[in-house]
Amino acid sequence: MADVMVSGSVKITGTGMGLPKRIVTNDDLAKMMDTSDEWIRQRSGIETRRWLTDGESPSGFALEAAQMALKAAGREPKDIEFVLVATLSPEQYFPGTCSFLQAKLGLGTTPGLDIRAQCSGFIYGLEVGKALIASGQYNRILLVGVEVQSVALEKANRGRDVAVLFGDGAGAAILERVPESGVGIRRVITKLEGINADKLGVACPGATKLNWIEPKDIEDGTIHPRMDGKFVFKNAVTRMPEIIMDVLAKENLKIEDVDFWLFHQANLRINEHIAQAMGIPPEKVYNNIQKYGNMSAASIPVALNECVQSGKIKKGSLVMMTAFGAGFTWGSALVRM
Repeated sequence: MADVMVSGSVKITGTGMGLPKRIVTNDDLAKMMDTSDEWIRQRSGIETRRWLTDGESPSGFALEAAQMALKAAGREPKDIEFVLVATLSPEQYFPGTCSFLQAKLGLGTTPGLDIRAQCSGFIYGLEVGKALIASGQYNRILLVGVEVQSVALEKANRGRDVAVLFGDGAGAAILERVPESGVGIRRVITKLEGINADKLGVACPGATKLNWIEPKDIEDGTIHPRMDGKFVFKNAVTRMPEIIMDVLAKENLKIEDVDFWLFHQANLRINEHIAQAMGIPPEKVYNNIQKYGNMSAASIPVALNECVQSGKIKKGSLVMMTAFGAGFTWGSALVRM
C-alpha cells in the first residue's frame, strides 16, 4: 500500500487486552497426548496458555480489550469511527467477528471489517488503519487482534506438534489522527507469498468441493490446523529480519536507533534466533509466549499492552513490531509511541 501524506500523524493512543479465564499448563496437555512439559519448553518456550471455556467468545475477549484501550485513550465507544478486527478464527464462518464486537460496543451503524492475515493480522491492521485515517476519511479507529484457536486444535498425538503451541486472547489499540508530525505509525511494510499457503493452515471446511465437511475430512484431520514446522521456521527467521531491515532503510535508521522490539509470539526459539542474529540486546526484546502461547493476531497487541502497562515502552519510545504467519504473510511496523 502506498504512503498517503496528510498533515499530522496516526498515533496509538490507547492499548488493551482480554484473556480467557482458563489456564492450560504443559502438564495438562500431557494428559491429553504423548508430550511433556520439558518437550514443549525445549521446542517452543511455552509453559502455559489460555483456552476458551463455556460462556466465552472471541467478541467477548475483543470487547474486554477494546474497553481497556478506550479507557487508556480517554475515549468512549461513540468516539470510534471505524472498527478493524484481525483474526483467523472467526466467531462464525460468517458474518465476521467485527459484526459481533461492533454490536457489543453499541456502535449502531459504524462501519468495520475483518482482516484475514493470520499471525500478521495486527501489522496489516496498522497499515490499513493508518491509510484510512491518512486518507482523511476517519479520525479514530479501533483495531483489535483476537483469536480463539483452542476449539480447532486436534488434542491428540497426531495433532500435538500444533496443539501445544496455540492460545486464545485479544489485544486492542486505538489509532487516532494527531497534529504532531513524526510520531505514531512511522512506516508499515507488509508482504504475502501465497505459493506457500499450504505449509500452514486448516484445509476444511472450504469451498473447494461440493460437500462442506465429509467423514473423511474428520478421519484425515483436515479440519484441524496442520503445519510444516521446519519450513515455517526457516522462512520466519529469514523473512522477518529482511523486512525489518527494509523498514529501517526506508526510515534511514539503524538497529540501535530502535528502543524496543516486539516480535510475533509463535516460538521463543524463532525470536531468540532473530534477536541474536541481528545483534539486538535481550533487554530490548519482550516475549510473553511463555504465558500465553501463540495467539496469532492477538500476540503483538497483547505484548504491546503489557509493555505499555509495565513501563517498558514509554511515551516517545521507538518500537518495531514484526510478525510472520500463514499465507505466508509477514510485516513490520515502526511506531513512535
